[in-house]
Amino acid sequence: MTPGELRADIPALQSGVYLNYGAHGPSPRYVVSAAEAFLETHEFEAPVSDDPYDRAFGAFERTRTEVAGLINAEPDEIALTESTTAGINAVADGLDLPDDAVVVRTDLEHPAGTLPWQRLERESADVRVVQTEQGRVDLDAFQAAVAGADVACFSAVTWTHGTRLPVAELVDIARDAGAFTLVDAVQVPGQMPMDVESWGADAVAAAGHKWLLGLWGGGFLYVDGDAASDLEPRTVGYRSVETPTADPFTFKPGARRFEVGSANPAAHVALGEAIGALSEVGIERLESRIERLATRFVEQIPPDRLLSPASPESGLVAIDVDDPEATVERLRTEGIVVRALPSPNAVRASIHAVNTGDEVDRLAAALSREF
Repeated sequence: MTPGELRADIPALQSGVYLNYGAHGPSPRYVVSAAEAFLETHEFEAPVSDDPYDRAFGAFERTRTEVAGLINAEPDEIALTESTTAGINAVADGLDLPDDAVVVRTDLEHPAGTLPWQRLERESADVRVVQTEQGRVDLDAFQAAVAGADVACFSAVTWTHGTRLPVAELVDIARDAGAFTLVDAVQVPGQMPMDVESWGADAVAAAGHKWLLGLWGGGFLYVDGDAASDLEPRTVGYRSVETPTADPFTFKPGARRFEVGSANPAAHVALGEAIGALSEVGIERLESRIERLATRFVEQIPPDRLLSPASPESGLVAIDVDDPEATVERLRTEGIVVRALPSPNAVRASIHAVNTGDEVDRLAAALSREF
């Protein structure tokens, strides 16, 4: 399958110019159809011809295997969640932290990577925020911040600037300081290869409704096998434990302990279908095309207005404009969909491999009126 063939199967892309994959990736028709087909068999056939629980659990296991293959993990290291936010919260709640816990994050984090720590801060935790410049983390500043820290949470690709952070280096620094490492990787799968083994983090949270073109509700959480044994989720259900009727109960090994109860498998069925489709195109091929299109776009933006790297590191590109909200609304009336950022004061384009050169040219021309 080519990127063009993938695009042809996405109904939302057949009219207008969509450049907001960092927030939401419109799904191909067959991804939605896979979810619908599962729901029909689960509700219409399984109750009498099979067992709805067996049918659901089989679907979960197939997707767990797909996710593990995508990110170079073992299936037991994958928990199927609702979202990146759900995964980060699950880890935050599962850590056995002291009352005076020290948490380190950067000032580049999405609310998914800030709000759980703000809650702990209300309860007495010390949250240290590493200040950054142009989407970059100074390694010395990070090392100073994680000294004596219990947790370090940071993004693999920043949602604000589209920069790639040196995940493996940051993990090594945090681990040397004795901190648990949690990575927000939601902007990675679907636009570039993702290898959690090479990163070495204790946990990585992501989701499939952005660059993977899956449905809302299809999130996943990687937890290193050794790290998982020290985590005790506060939300517990029959899918979290070995024997639900046992007293005392025993958590399942690995990341499965973060799955709780009777969640609807449809979004994860769609996630598995989406992973299969993008894998057929080839993740490296998608990454290469995104880089070419993003480069074509930034070359048309005045350097003093470009807040992302001049040599794009992802499909996320931030542009300085005087009134981002007004600009986004104007572009929408012209059939172009991007988003405004709260900080920095910018419009952000999210360029996927399913976009075209003509589309990025059209956005650049429409933005030229702002400069």
